[in-house]
Amino acid sequence: MKISTKGRYGLRAVIDIAIHGENEPVSLSDIAIRQDISMSYLEQLIAKLRKAHIVTSVRGAKGGYSLAASRDKISVGDILRTLEGDLAPVNCSEVTENGVPCKESDQCITKIVWKRIGDSINHAVDNLMLSDLLDGTDL
Repeated sequence: MKISTKGRYGLRAVIDIAIHGENEPVSLSDIAIRQDISMSYLEQLIAKLRKAHIVTSVRGAKGGYSLAASRDKISVGDILRTLEGDLAPVNCSEVTENGVPCKESDQCITKIVWKRIGDSINHAVDNLMLSDLLDGTDL
């Protein structure tokens, strides 16, 4: 499984908000500069994160973005799934990419491998909270 720039940049943006937004909302332009992300791309990412209630916006001259929940309530999995979708390592589950049931599913031995890898990925990202990253917890 490979995380795209959406996932990587989105995670960086949320971490930036968590670090710099404790006392006041963080502007998109500040995040863009600090994280070297284009404003237009950052706007797309933040829109998805806002819709998923990971970040919240504040309007006005002192407006910007802050976390919608505490650092220990937002998991890396929440962020990545919002931006990447399903985190499955392969697309060969019970249904093919066309939405048609996989013909080989009943006799496929390797699906156990992909399920275990997927379960491990989900467990890792769901149990890794923003607070762990920011507090430098030894994982």
